[in-house]
Amino acid sequence: MKESTGNPLLIKSLNHISLVCRSVEESIDFYQNVLGFVPIRRPGSFDFDGAWLFGHGIGIHLLQSEDPESMPKKTEINPKDNHISFQCESMGAVEKKLKEMEISFVRSMVEEGGIHVDQLFFHDPDGFMVEICDCDNLPVIPLAGEMARACSRLNLPMVQHQQQIRVIQQ
Repeated sequence: MKESTGNPLLIKSLNHISLVCRSVEESIDFYQNVLGFVPIRRPGSFDFDGAWLFGHGIGIHLLQSEDPESMPKKTEINPKDNHISFQCESMGAVEKKLKEMEISFVRSMVEEGGIHVDQLFFHDPDGFMVEICDCDNLPVIPLAGEMARACSRLNLPMVQHQQQIRVIQQ
């Protein structure tokens, strides 16, 4: 029987996302003071402007655009656009803080089986979308064979390992 691991590249975790910026300084300010990321050391061998930040278990690598004026300017906040999502402790506190910071946002809500997930979407200085949600309310339900779990309690490597064992045993 053919072995299937469900993780052919042996990926362990998400390390970072990389974003091209009009102004690295403005983006550092946003990711540090709005989202709570911390600047970290970046290899000195790089011959281009940028910055690395870390927080919430992932890195954000900011790269200075070589032609900032040619970068598209997004103004419409579209929840269906590319984005990164962060879970929070209090949606009310997030909404209050965004209003205090005068950051425009769009509120959305997902309902599934009587469970409600609130979402707030807004842009970073370059128009990259950020979502803040209470997504942990919505269980992660694999399409086949595993029990439902909350996002923060999902141990995917264990689920993948169990799937591998089940496939090998069949």
